[in-house]
Amino acid sequence: MKTVLLTLSLLLSIMLAGCVETPANQNLAASLAFLQKNSATPDIHQTASGLQYLVLKEGTGAKPIFLDTVNVYYRGYLPDNTTFDATPTNQPPARFALSRVIAGWQEGIALMSEGAKYRFFIHPSLAYGAAGSPPKIGPNQLLIFDVELVRVDKYRPN
Repeated sequence: MKTVLLTLSLLLSIMLAGCVETPANQNLAASLAFLQKNSATPDIHQTASGLQYLVLKEGTGAKPIFLDTVNVYYRGYLPDNTTFDATPTNQPPARFALSRVIAGWQEGIALMSEGAKYRFFIHPSLAYGAAGSPPKIGPNQLLIFDVELVRVDKYRPN
């Protein structure tokens, strides 16, 4: 499966090379090239959707599901190491309903257990896609997140 995704990514990059050079096309080509090179790195895992991740530390606690709320420390940055978002230093962890975050987070955090630290390499289609999230995240921008899952608050229906 990994080979098929990389081959499709390479073909898309070749097709984009003949297209008009827009920021969206340039970012997508750069994102695909990054992910293709990254996939050859030892210890990088890739899911069927194309999400890549590196386990920095395994956890031993609860695993979240789609309806749960997660408490996390994180740093989001671009491949050039420019930070676009992070939990404030010396503050409690950020709290998110897993159902309300980007698809790359939904999938990646569901792989984690409480206490785990992962690094996610998120394909643009699992993030903000061609729209981006101006002004900090451009169209078709690859996103990298370092995430520590502190606590899972299990969903409780009313």
